Amino acid sequence: MIRGLYTATAGLITSEAKQNVIMNNIANANTSGYKSENISIKSFNEVMISNRDKFQGNRNVRNNIGYLSNGSEINERNTNFSQGLVKGTGINTDFAIEGEGFFVVQRNEAGGMKNYYTRDGHFNIDGNGYLVTVNGDRVMGYKNGQLEPLYVGSGDFVCSKSGEISVEGIGRSQLAVVDFQKENNTYGNLIKVSDNLYQGENPIMSTKYSISQRSLETANVNIIKEMSDMMAVMRNFESDTKVLKALDETLGKAVNEIGTVR
Repeated sequence: MIRGLYTATAGLITSEAKQNVIMNNIANANTSGYKSENISIKSFNEVMISNRDKFQGNRNVRNNIGYLSNGSEINERNTNFSQGLVKGTGINTDFAIEGEGFFVVQRNEAGGMKNYYTRDGHFNIDGNGYLVTVNGDRVMGYKNGQLEPLYVGSGDFVCSKSGEISVEGIGRSQLAVVDFQKENNTYGNLIKVSDNLYQGENPIMSTKYSISQRSLETANVNIIKEMSDMMAVMRNFESDTKVLKALDETLGKAVNEIGTVR
């Protein structure tokens, strides 16, 4: 019975974690370039239940009853990097990646300048003429083979499908689009951080992409699926709660009523 409490509680913990992921997906359904997440669940290792009610000769010996699972636990948190829909915005500083790769942005932190990666191409031009994200991080490009912030000035500029940016009176530069090694069709070394950004190591120049200017990639969140998953998680949570309550009441009776002198 005590084991049942642990099993039900483990189910509640995993259901709560899964619910948090689903709510985060729904909250970011309108975030450009957002990639949905999911949690995979696995069961705890089964344990052998035994007692010593079996007799051999005049002594008790071990009697194996069978295996018992102690519930479920979180296996890993996965990100779905599938392509989102590309929609036109008509805004010159909006970009969408069709294919594989990430924009490179640079953030000024306490330890110095640090590079992050994103699929969100909703950019602006700051007061110094640099292309920046909505959080002020500078968008990176290649010029003369070096990675540096993209300067576009205050005039109009044009970006080709390959990411080449032509600025009137300034010249040309290349929008930096990088990719990472995949394992089992997933990015194993990418870590999602805040502001729709990722951290990663050993980026390589992407070749399997096309840039759409004046467009944005929408989030790849399937609202219908997320709502369905949310209802399933709620039902599981309610079931585990009822089991936990029933076990608690049974234990209460065992402690307070069984063996009472009447």
